[in-house]
Amino acid sequence: MTETALSGSEAGDPVHIGEHTAFFYGTLMVPDIFHTVCYRHKDQPPTIRARHTFTPAVLHGYTRHRVHGADYPGILASPSGSVLGRYVTGLSAANLAALDFFEGSQYERRTVTVKLLTHVGDPATGAGNVEGEARRTAVYVFRDAEELEEKEWDFAEFQRDKMHMWTRAGYAFAECDPEDLAHIAEDQK
Repeated sequence: MTETALSGSEAGDPVHIGEHTAFFYGTLMVPDIFHTVCYRHKDQPPTIRARHTFTPAVLHGYTRHRVHGADYPGILASPSGSVLGRYVTGLSAANLAALDFFEGSQYERRTVTVKLLTHVGDPATGAGNVEGEARRTAVYVFRDAEELEEKEWDFAEFQRDKMHMWTRAGYAFAECDPEDLAHIAEDQK
């Protein structure tokens, strides 16, 4: 895993310092969707893309479910469960504000411990996964269990059937108004 140091005026700006991390287990595992949420567009220059690493990881003690009528999942605490996802580094305060706004009131941001994977086994069962270092990180936990289906959300199915709608050219999420994000970023200084 590589960390990218910032230089110039960004180095002292708390909004741009990428000291935060998060674990994503749904649509935000896709870098293009992550960039659309955090930066308003999927096509970012290499300097922006280099700020973030996406490392396979597992979160124990939770299960991932489909949200009724939605393309995205939610997770709930479950002692015997585990969820495969991505541990993402380099998040700034402005990125977290954009993510909080995007996730909205359906989710609560919590701090959890994930295990980075040094080898990814079967994505459906987790068989063959080799766990490495533990990391404390943020995760978005779904608030209303009644809105979740019993069926687990399937990342491969999302990639095959729905991802093209979330990553099409010129697409930006309505929730990610640049003026709103600018105000949020200013408030955090």
